[in-house]
Amino acid sequence: MMICSFFSSMDQTPRRMLGQPPSSPTTQPKKKSTSVMSFFSKVSWNLRLQKQEPLKNVFFILAETARDPSVKKRHMVMSGLGTMACETPDKVRKYKKIILDLLVNGLYDPVSSEVIHESMKTLTIILDKMRGKALGSFFIDITLQTRTLLDDENDSLRYSAFVLFGQLAALAGRKWRRFFTRQVKQTQDSLLTHLQDRNPQVAKACKTTFRACSPYLRQSKDYSFQNEEDQRNSKLCRQL
Repeated sequence: MMICSFFSSMDQTPRRMLGQPPSSPTTQPKKKSTSVMSFFSKVSWNLRLQKQEPLKNVFFILAETARDPSVKKRHMVMSGLGTMACETPDKVRKYKKIILDLLVNGLYDPVSSEVIHESMKTLTIILDKMRGKALGSFFIDITLQTRTLLDDENDSLRYSAFVLFGQLAALAGRKWRRFFTRQVKQTQDSLLTHLQDRNPQVAKACKTTFRACSPYLRQSKDYSFQNEEDQRNSKLCRQL
């Protein structure tokens, strides 16, 4: 529940991170909140009626909605999957392939940064619940896209990307070690830059992620780096 609580509090983080004052209550957020609640109350109702309608069918409904032209609906699906992961983790583990496919598609959303951001937050929650088991090729897709977001102009996206990338570092294991080592190697400049990020929360997340990635930066017989890169590693260590 720690990850779920963490991201619940993060819902308030983007405003502070982007330097915006807290918004005053308006009717628009209420409408949005009502719409989200209405959408997922239907999903929850279906979950209660599993005998009449198998849970798998509910995920098919979510899969269809996740590809809806409406950004609002796509965002609701990603957010709802995060709620589902917190409240019914056993269902998430059972249907992990369907859920991961939905979230990876959200992570690569071609239009909305909000959908991408929500997908990253939910992935962090779900990977924590799954403890990195049976990710398969999803590990590659998630890592590649997350790495591209480490330098995003949006503070919130950068922050969540560093959190997720640090988590991936802990989940790589033997199977993906070579692959992830290459990704960390290509991420060194971003790690160095964002240790002094203009946003202190992003800088803190980057520092935590660098520590998680440090085993991949160490020299070894199988994972050695060129001299120029070794110098960058030393510089990174001095920054810490």
